[in-house]
This record gives sequence, C-alpha cells and structure tokens, in this order.
Amino acid sequence: MARGLPAATTWLSYPRPTSSSLLVFLLRRPVPGSLQRHPRARLPAPPEEGMASLPPAGAAGADSDQLLVEANDSTRTLILNRPKQLNALSSAMIMGLLRCFTAYEKDDGVKLLIMKGKGRAFCAGGDVAAVVRAINNGSWKYGADFFRNEFLLNYIIATYSKPQVSLLAGIVMGGGAGVSLHGRFRVVTENTVFAMPETALGLFPDIGASYFLSRLPGFYGEYVALAGARLDGAEMHACGLATHFVQINRLPSLEESLKKVDTSNPFVVCGIIDQFAQQPSLKENSSLNRLEIINKCFSKRTVEEIISALEQETSNSADEWIASTIQSLKKASPTSLKISLRSVSLRNYLCSKLYYNLTVYVCPWEYSCFIVF
Repeated sequence: MARGLPAATTWLSYPRPTSSSLLVFLLRRPVPGSLQRHPRARLPAPPEEGMASLPPAGAAGADSDQLLVEANDSTRTLILNRPKQLNALSSAMIMGLLRCFTAYEKDDGVKLLIMKGKGRAFCAGGDVAAVVRAINNGSWKYGADFFRNEFLLNYIIATYSKPQVSLLAGIVMGGGAGVSLHGRFRVVTENTVFAMPETALGLFPDIGASYFLSRLPGFYGEYVALAGARLDGAEMHACGLATHFVQINRLPSLEESLKKVDTSNPFVVCGIIDQFAQQPSLKENSSLNRLEIINKCFSKRTVEEIISALEQETSNSADEWIASTIQSLKKASPTSLKISLRSVSLRNYLCSKLYYNLTVYVCPWEYSCFIVF
C-alpha cells in the first residue's frame, strides 16, 4: 500500500465543521456531571496586558501561575509554567488555554499566538497522575472532564483561524504534541525530543495523534505509535511533524521577531521563521533511514504479523534497531497496540470523537460510551 511523502512544511489541518457535525455533537454530548454546552460560549476572557498569570475559573493558590500570558502589540505568548513537572498539562492549564484560544480568535487586535514551555521541556504530556488519583478516590468525573476539555482544545487548535507558532524546545510528548502539532507552525531544535509513549503505559496515542501520524511517510506513523519511538528535531522536520528547524540559540531572536508581527497572514509569519530556519541532517542511526524495513513490516494488518515480520528481518540483518523495536512491542500492552494500529489505519477526521469514547471506555469509571470503528 503506497503512501505519499509529505513535505516538511506540510500544514496539518482539519475541516471546520458545522454545528451539526458528529464531532461537535460528541463534544456537546454530556458525560454525567460534565459541562452541558460547548465551552466556547462559557469561558471568560483572558488578561490583555503585560505578563500575567491566567487562573482558571475557581482556581486558587499554586494553580494560578501554571499558564502565563505575555501581550506584545498584536501577538500573545502563552507560556506553560510547570517546569518541575516538565510542564505536564493540568486541568487548570487546559482550561486556561481554552479560554485564551477562544477569546483571541474573536479579538481582531490579536494576530498571532506563540506557545512555549518554561524550563527544559515544552510539555511532557497531560497530568494523568491527577486523573489516576481522582479515579482511585472514586471520582471518574474529573477524568471525563479532563479528557473532554483536552481533546476539545486540540480540535480548536487544529481548526484555528489565526496562525500559531509553537517553539518546541526540549521534551514534547503526549498531550504536549496535542497542543502544538495541530497548529500551523511547529518549530523544533537540536534538543527537541518527541514521542507518543502511551502503548507502554496501557493506553494509546490520543490527542488526535492518529490524524497526524497517519499522514507521515509510508507506515512511519504506525511505527511511531506502536513502538513509542523517540524522534529528535531533525527527524520531526524530515517526516513533516515539524515545519521548521531552528538552532536553540536562535530561538530568542526568532521570538522577538515574531512579537513584532502585525498580520495574521501565514505566509508573512512563515517568511519570518524561514529567516532563522535551516535544513538539518539526519543522524546515521535515524529510524527514517530504515523506512524501507518499517514500510515492509508495519504495513501488516495485525500486530502479530508486524512482530513476525520484524523477527524474520533479524535473520537477514544484525541491526540492533530491529531487536530493540521488537522488545518495545513485546513490552507494550497488547490491547493498546491493537487499538493504536487500528486508529492510525483509519486516518480519521473524527479522531477526537473516537479517542474520547475510547478513553472513557478503558478507564474504570461508572460511565462507558459506545465505541464505533
């Protein structure tokens, strides 16, 4: 089965639905105890001037500074501010981002959004530890609301009418990919590390990952999803997950140039980033240099066939990468592998609906959704 090779500057985009679409219906459909209406109509406006913390509704104390907003003329810089937790997305941060994105899309004075993380990570994923604690305490509602709001945020970013630039310095995993890779511009560096490690944790790559993973070269997306492979910045750029590669020491200058933007024209924004970008070289041991083997093995229809094909390759090659990939697959949850393979192969526009149903279903909550593939 042949697949086209996307250019490194591919802009991932979702169709913007009407209010009667299935996805909006799902996001409006209430899980018991959750919001009854689309959050866009309920979220208060974010702060407009200077550097300010953005407390979510009802938050207090330490939660109030988890998301910072910097206003510069026509740009807004959103800063994920939980460096000790590698900027893992809390419920407060997700709600804050929802409020920012919905408010700034309606504000004609805001032309461009920049997103970055404080410390050595952009974002290491969602704060699922908080979800697990809530479930262990008998509250499934927190988790249902958490994932509903997270997936809604991913969808809003993917269909956003104004350009967003994500500066992906450091770790980008799970939920961190959801708030960045669906955006218009994804800038990586030599210290960027990306992965979707969910199959090793008994889950599956969610946050709309099947949409962008299924559009990678060949069957590279299946490999990344199932094996939880780690990619560096050069690999992200080469396969199309990133639009630009910029040296880490040039990011501050790029950011300052972007803050002077007074237009929502994506070609103007792209031109500014192009001035700082370069074409990186893949390392010799890059998995992209093994795309022929990946396509041969990960094009199989079942997980068992994929593992069998990889094991057959070991008889023809002493490449340690093959043995390492087999080991990763055998350590992962078999159910998670099957769900991940199926979801990526669907290449589904309605992946947020699918993931929400699946997430609610696999968690030990009192409420379960009907799943349709």
